Amino acid sequence: MKNEEFPINKNIYRNILNSKNKLGFEKKSWDDYLNFLSQSFGKIQTENTLEKKIEKVFYEKSFEKIVQNFAFNLEYIWKEDSAKALFEPRKLANNEKKSAIVIGIGPSLAKNKHLELLADSHYDGSIVCCDGALIPSLKRGVTPDKFPNFYVVSIDPHGIIRKCYDDPIVRKYGNKIKGIFSTVIEPSTVELARNAGIKIHWLHTLFDYNEGKKSFNQISSLMVKIKNHFNGLPAIQTGGNIGTSSWFVSWRILHCSIIALIGINHGWEEDDSWDLIMSHGENPTHIDIDKNNPEFKKLFPTIYNPDFKCNCILDPIFLYYSNAFKEFIKMSPNWLTTINATEGGSIFGEKIKSMYFKDFLKLYK
Repeated sequence: MKNEEFPINKNIYRNILNSKNKLGFEKKSWDDYLNFLSQSFGKIQTENTLEKKIEKVFYEKSFEKIVQNFAFNLEYIWKEDSAKALFEPRKLANNEKKSAIVIGIGPSLAKNKHLELLADSHYDGSIVCCDGALIPSLKRGVTPDKFPNFYVVSIDPHGIIRKCYDDPIVRKYGNKIKGIFSTVIEPSTVELARNAGIKIHWLHTLFDYNEGKKSFNQISSLMVKIKNHFNGLPAIQTGGNIGTSSWFVSWRILHCSIIALIGINHGWEEDDSWDLIMSHGENPTHIDIDKNNPEFKKLFPTIYNPDFKCNCILDPIFLYYSNAFKEFIKMSPNWLTTINATEGGSIFGEKIKSMYFKDFLKLYK
């Protein structure tokens, strides 16, 4: 088939070229780019189906559990502090902005020795630990003795999160750590944290607020307001995961205007084994691991991160998490700067600044 030429407005061409470059196809052919776009349009229906499937799994596996957890927690929620109490305006010199580092447990954390870099730094902002990162952080020298503005966040309603607080090092530093807990967290988890000396602060996590007055979010909010918390508790979106939740906590609760992410990959490294990737959560393990299978490509796409010039493999769960998180960042207020300092992963795009972690620590010490 011979080549054909089509007239195109110069401004439109510049916009298309700019989009091609931003998506990491600057040095790739137009055929590659257009093929990518055609596959992306096909993903829209897949992603909508995926979102509905994940929501269905959540309700089937978690709804009864979160109602029970809330019922057991309510007595303590009425007695203990709201997460609103954590906002403490700090006067910074030279018009500096409050910053936070959110620590997840993604593969980049150990690969790039980010905890060691942080422990050796003079960073003076807030440390916001995802619960799974708490014990590793403390053991590698990221402690509230060195970083006084130290927080840990937990939102998961299942008992597996107990292990994040079950270690002597948590009991060693617990009375210097501020805990931010969802009202639907497993009661034994929060009890373990409480017994370690962690100061508990409560908030709501939103998942069915859009259902109106009959939603659990609406009903639980009304129940909390009956006693002591007459103005209610703050509420955050979660994006379905602790990393996105901790990002929300950092600016909605702590009012930090600069947030760096480490260990928040929302994806797999290229050299991770497929056995590891397929073992993640509710991934469809029945799919034959054939990279040429169209169904496989839709559910496990390899994407190019143009900021760090590396590839990242997404599974269905990380695809959902990543898309939701990037959408939240895109809609975040203009005064907020979100920095991907993982040095890889799938979190890049509009309103996301990418930076090597060592450079972040130099700038925001």
